[in-house]
Amino acid sequence: MYKSWRLLNLHPRNQVSSSRYSSGTAAIVQGQLRGLLSPKVNTLPLVRSIGRTMTQGKTYGPQITVKRISTRGRSSKPIFVQIAKQVVSLNPLELRLPSRAWKVKLVGEGADDAGGVFDDTITEMCQELQSGVVDLLIHTPNSSTDVGSNTDRFLLNPAAVSEDHMVQFRFLGILMAVAIRTKKPLDLHLAPWVWKQLCCIPLGGPDLEEVDLLTYRSLHGILHLDNSGITEDNFHVMIPLDSFMAHSADGKLVPVVPGGHNISLTFSNKSDYVERALDYRLHEMDRQVAAVREGMSSIIPVPLLSLLTARQLEQLVCGLPEVSVEMLKKVVRYRDITDSHQLIGWLWQSLEEFANEERVLFLRFVSGRSRLPSNPADITQKFQIIKVDRPVNGLPTAQTCFFQLRLPPYTSQAILAERLRYSIHNCPSIDMDNYMLSRNTDPADGSDTEY
Repeated sequence: MYKSWRLLNLHPRNQVSSSRYSSGTAAIVQGQLRGLLSPKVNTLPLVRSIGRTMTQGKTYGPQITVKRISTRGRSSKPIFVQIAKQVVSLNPLELRLPSRAWKVKLVGEGADDAGGVFDDTITEMCQELQSGVVDLLIHTPNSSTDVGSNTDRFLLNPAAVSEDHMVQFRFLGILMAVAIRTKKPLDLHLAPWVWKQLCCIPLGGPDLEEVDLLTYRSLHGILHLDNSGITEDNFHVMIPLDSFMAHSADGKLVPVVPGGHNISLTFSNKSDYVERALDYRLHEMDRQVAAVREGMSSIIPVPLLSLLTARQLEQLVCGLPEVSVEMLKKVVRYRDITDSHQLIGWLWQSLEEFANEERVLFLRFVSGRSRLPSNPADITQKFQIIKVDRPVNGLPTAQTCFFQLRLPPYTSQAILAERLRYSIHNCPSIDMDNYMLSRNTDPADGSDTEY
């Protein structure tokens, strides 16, 4: 299979032939066989294609400007909006890099981007997407009603349809593809529904049930009225709908067909209504998905997503939700200290005792990121732990650009854990000693010195 995948027609719209020679390919593209393929067939074509289309000879892409600090009483636009507007107009060839797709210049802040600022702003953009600061994502209906599965997950917002929204969805696709290319995962909690759509796996009723249990049960109940006591005579009394209207993913009452508010729902056309309502719900985000895939297509070969399962794509984009201490141990490098030193033992013990939420804060403290790749081999930068000659029981410091933690001496594991907790909870800002402040506020400065 791996040797012949180039011969497969992976475009989802071309799977119409009933020929027995194309039925296997159609079953892969439609999703039935993807889970049976080995990882070599699922992911290796994508990985190798990305390697062959990498832009070489550059350590970072074009510079973009981000303003996070409010001035003159006016708040800044969301970081996601600022970066999206600049990045979508760039030549995609300049963004196909192995590490930093662009370099971030923070206006009025004491930091210069050697990788840490790039990582940190991506983490902030993920937070904006999932906190409602940017309106591209919505909570699943199950989250609103607190029933069923995926109550902590997000869907694409079907109401985000403006031209600006489409630009932002394309940038979201670029962001996902950059995460795959650079092997630096995004902290996004999207429902399996979204990953299936991005892989072009057709959705069905069970997918609606996973994100909107109440609507699924309502439609199922209307379709199957046997032994319910509902007849043509009492249909309008028992069913609280009178036209071809239904609730969309964002809770709004919408027509499921054009002019649906003028089409009466009756006992005789209930099957047609359920079919139309289900079709509407399964395709209401098609426009947004298409925009995301368009953005992805400028950075990675999206036809090869038709070989991936939804879970595999999610892992490529988002890595692991749990920050593994064991994985950090596999990629660590010690400086001026050995792994047998008591200080190192205390550090690992503290991290193992931390809740995952605190380990996420620790990862951001030392790297600017909130997720680790699923494969330790994809962590290209070693996690450095350095023993520094500073006052005993002081605060640890970090350099996110170099994935580096600097530890002063401590008199006990409890004090180390307490100081580390204080730092990760209270010191999220990068390089705010203002060393680079004068450079970042001087528009005439063209220095590329990095810290």
